[in-house]
Amino acid sequence: MQSNFKPPKPIRGGIPLCFPQFSNLGPLESHGFARNRFWAVDTDPPPFPTPTYSKAFVDLILKPSEEDIKIWPHSYEFRLRVALGPGGDLMLTSRIRNTNTDGKPFTFTFAYHTYFSVSDISEVRVEGLETLDYLDNLKNRERFTEQGDAITFESEVDKIYLSTPTKIAILDHEKKRTFVIRKDGLPDAVVWNPWDKKAKAMADFGDDEYKHMLCVEAAAIEKPITLKPGEEWKGRLELSAVPSSYCSGQLDPQRVLQSS
Repeated sequence: MQSNFKPPKPIRGGIPLCFPQFSNLGPLESHGFARNRFWAVDTDPPPFPTPTYSKAFVDLILKPSEEDIKIWPHSYEFRLRVALGPGGDLMLTSRIRNTNTDGKPFTFTFAYHTYFSVSDISEVRVEGLETLDYLDNLKNRERFTEQGDAITFESEVDKIYLSTPTKIAILDHEKKRTFVIRKDGLPDAVVWNPWDKKAKAMADFGDDEYKHMLCVEAAAIEKPITLKPGEEWKGRLELSAVPSSYCSGQLDPQRVLQSS
């Protein structure tokens, strides 16, 4: 990725955090401001609601700056735990609390804007979103129902799938690898690939890099989250890679999605 690493520009790639706004669904800059801020290490986080079995984790915290409050006049604490499991699984847990002292609730949308590396976008398929309704961002967010058995890619895709399962699989035939996405508190899933014309139009995106990437994002978009003062929201994402080849029959995608 030809990312720009100079603040306050967003960094393309990895897992940007979209908060307090996904895309342009509101008055703020696209995807909000959390992804463009410097976070602090949280050395004394409150007790975690679910234990982290891995010892390899870091707790980060973001609080609003004076500039942030000018554009989004709310007080909050955004705590993020990044944990790495012994098998290489990556777990991200976000906890967002309303710390307003004026009694005001606030509302936000959220996404883990996860970029996956794939061998060839035309050889990739996504399982677990078939038959679901989605909002098509290329057609003014008009609502449609997915018709295919699985999602494959032949042109630009930018869709928000609604009421999605807790597990989604990305099957990469050429790399004989399947990414398994598990999520909690995040009912929506964004699927995005810019394809050739849009890739060429983005300064921080290589002209041919669309062939080797895919975004499948765990999100809360259709129904924004509202927190009263003192209330906390939690959204969890777990990513794992399974060595497998769909073509060889080593992995039944339905079994991946339905297993515990």
